[in-house]
Amino acid sequence: MSEETKEEVVAEPEVTEAAEPTEAPAADGTAAAEVTSPHKGFLGKVDNYFGITKSGSKFKVEIVAGLTTFMAMVYILLLNGGVFASASGSYGAAYIATAIGAIAGTLLMALFAKMPLAQAPGLGVNYLVAGLAAAGTGMTLANALIFVLLDGLIFVILTATGLRKKIFESIPVAVRKAIGVGIGMFIAFIGFQNALITYPHSGMQTAFALFNVLGDTSFGTMLPALVALIGVVAIAIMSKKKIKGAILWGILGSAVLYYIFAGIGYGAGSAECKAIFDGITINNPFTAFKDWGTNTAGVVLYQGWDFSGYLANNNVGQLILLIITTALSMCMIDMFDTIGTLYGACRQGNLLDKDGVPINMNKMMLADAIGTCVGALAGTSTVTTFVESSSGVAAGGKTGFTSLVTALCFIIAMFLSPIAQLVPSCATSAALIWVGVLMMSSVGEIDWKDPAAAIVAFLTIAVMAFGYSISKGIGVGMIVSVIVSICTGKIKEIKVATWIIVVLYLLMFILSD
Repeated sequence: MSEETKEEVVAEPEVTEAAEPTEAPAADGTAAAEVTSPHKGFLGKVDNYFGITKSGSKFKVEIVAGLTTFMAMVYILLLNGGVFASASGSYGAAYIATAIGAIAGTLLMALFAKMPLAQAPGLGVNYLVAGLAAAGTGMTLANALIFVLLDGLIFVILTATGLRKKIFESIPVAVRKAIGVGIGMFIAFIGFQNALITYPHSGMQTAFALFNVLGDTSFGTMLPALVALIGVVAIAIMSKKKIKGAILWGILGSAVLYYIFAGIGYGAGSAECKAIFDGITINNPFTAFKDWGTNTAGVVLYQGWDFSGYLANNNVGQLILLIITTALSMCMIDMFDTIGTLYGACRQGNLLDKDGVPINMNKMMLADAIGTCVGALAGTSTVTTFVESSSGVAAGGKTGFTSLVTALCFIIAMFLSPIAQLVPSCATSAALIWVGVLMMSSVGEIDWKDPAAAIVAFLTIAVMAFGYSISKGIGVGMIVSVIVSICTGKIKEIKVATWIIVVLYLLMFILSD
């Protein structure tokens, strides 16, 4: 899910399983000719391993590209740390788990797939996982991570066996095109809530924040909403000016603005602003590692299958259906996000083979799937390839050395969690809202003039955002798509796999609370 940040879901182009080149292409996209590295010794071996000279690139270019990618996506440490702070027991534990997921996935992309793309826990699915472990559900973080682990294992099997394409084709086109938009709306809505831009008011389900400074609204109360709105506009302006790392600078700038405004409010006697500074604490960076080792590392293995809390209010049948449908939803979202990202980023960098397929496609998909499994073991959500990788590709990155540099940057960032904890939620909310803006771009791909496609897409998006559930949005979209197909004489066009998935979703809706 994030992306500039977007974890956009796009329809998978019709492709054949072409043989994958074993080395990076030349600048024109053709297979690279044999080129001897100009470097000797260790540098020469590194050059030959990654094919830097063969690809027409240089170490300096690859390093700059790796740093560019890192700057564009490092915000995920702040965002995902906040998302899982409660479930993980501490912000530090969630921060370290997120970093490990990013490091593992990106190293796989660097050393196994040898491509200039980076991975990290994605936006969208992380809220689905955190929601499973939220208070009142009866589930623990370890329970929720079971779904992530299953997602990764299923993705590995689907990629290794070639069933990925069959599953993809079973999803109605209107649902595929709506998933990215729905996730974007869902994320933006969370950003609005976290920053108190919208909140329950006077008997209404939601209302816009109050800014009547001359009335009863205190400055401290309106501060989060004000900072978030300024932040998202600033990110948009920087993106328009093509400033690298616009999202990160937007988050950091919003954080600085937040404390400046809070300081002004403190001086004016605001109790809310005083509480902000009274609550500041700086922890030892190694405390985060300790919390991670205690609270989240490997919990999926020794606590994940203990669903006694959930079964206290539900039966075994409901649990089985929940596991199947949720893991399936995560896998579909992960698969669509990854496919869309790989095609988009590789097309930008001319990293396609003669058939228009990203080189080392299956290796990249496997890196994504294995990264998700490692992420689950570390204690975080689905690891996926980030569209922000396009920024590094645009900066000239052509090989896995680019992603190796990005991974090394994430390793360094692991020790900066105390500083990251000072970033307020309203600052990261600005990034969430911007993610929603970016993910709305695919709404234009939906055929709104076709009533059948329009109702399927709209309900998929609406249920995700307003029903606060990504998986249920997909389920409703698929069920409605089948109903529309039956009533419009297209029942023969419904694939067997589609029927199976729809039946599973129907059972979940009927039997689950």
